[in-house]
Formats: sequence, C-alpha cells, structure tokens
Amino acid sequence: MNVIHNVLNTSTKVAIKVNISMSFLLDKIEDELEMTTVCYRPEGLEQLEAQTNFTKRELQVLYRGFKNCIFYYHPSAVQYPNYSPVMYAHYLFNAFDTAQTGSVKFEGFVMALSTLLRGTVHEKLRWTFNLYDINKDGYINKEEMMDIVKAIYDMMGKYTYPVLKQDAPRLHVEVFFQKMDKNKDGVVTLDEFIESCQEVRTFLLLP
Repeated sequence: MNVIHNVLNTSTKVAIKVNISMSFLLDKIEDELEMTTVCYRPEGLEQLEAQTNFTKRELQVLYRGFKNCIFYYHPSAVQYPNYSPVMYAHYLFNAFDTAQTGSVKFEGFVMALSTLLRGTVHEKLRWTFNLYDINKDGYINKEEMMDIVKAIYDMMGKYTYPVLKQDAPRLHVEVFFQKMDKNKDGVVTLDEFIESCQEVRTFLLLP
C-alpha cells in the first residue's frame, strides 16, 4: 500500500517543486512587467488559454520567462555531492517532451504545467504514468520502473534516514508490480495504474 501511495505522491511532489519554481518566476517577471510592456506573445495564445487552466496574462508571463530561460548548474550538486538529480531530471524532461523531439516547446511546457498544477486527479495520474512509461509504448515494464526508482533513490542521496538497503529499488519495483499488475502479464497498463491509485486514494480518504 505504501508503494502505491508513494507513486500517487509522485505527481504531487513534482507539482509542488514546479509550483515553487513557477511562483518565483511569476513574481520576478511580474516585477519587471511593472516597468515595461509584455512584448512576447506566443502564437495561438487564445487557443492555449482554452486548452489550459492559465489565464491570458499568466501565459504571457510564462512565455516571457520561457524565452529567457537560463540553464544553470544547480549549487546543490556541489553542496551535496551525495545527491544526484541528473537522471531524474532527464526522465522529467522526457515527460515534458511529449512529441519526443529532444526539445520542449512552449505549448508542451504550459500544457504539462497546467496538468501538474491545476489538472484533475485523473489528468495528474495520466501524466505520472507517462513519466514512468519511458519508451512511450503505453505500458510500464519492470526495467522502466527500475530506472525511475533508481533515479529517485539517487536524487534522495546516500545518507537518508533510515538508511536504505542496497536492494531497496528492486524490492520497491517488486511490490509495485504485485499491487498494480492486475492480470500478471509483466506490464502495467494505464487502466491498471489509474485503478490501483484510485483504490489507494479511496482507502486513504484522499480528495
């Protein structure tokens, strides 16, 4: 039950981190907009407004920030050498890159943000499934799950408390499949994933 609960919380944790980053971005850019006019305007702004849960103003602000996006080496990599978020960031990027082009366009960026921050539970679960489905074939297999779990454990670091055993990722994956692979065919489908997560939500009386 705890394993599925952790899976259920994946999209929530990602949403919180994204929400903090976006809030900082919005505040920073809003300050700048007090002194200037928004000159950035993505194509199909009205269409994006209809397709997402963002207002026109929010989309304009996000677009400006997106166009001025600066990639940097996070200081935590230096301050905390036992933590390695690189692989998880790689998988997270792939989840945003829905067209599998090797790049993230503004449209895909805000669609993902809209889902993570303001989407329904069902939409968030679909997004989370897509994160675990690395090869995008519509199924989660044990190899994919192991890759994601290892990336999460690497991001957590070596000095967690209580100390994690070396085989913790493998055990996590085994329990995951015991709970979610309903027909025992070795893969987890979207329907199985959502059904299992909804069962846990009901059991825990989550909103």
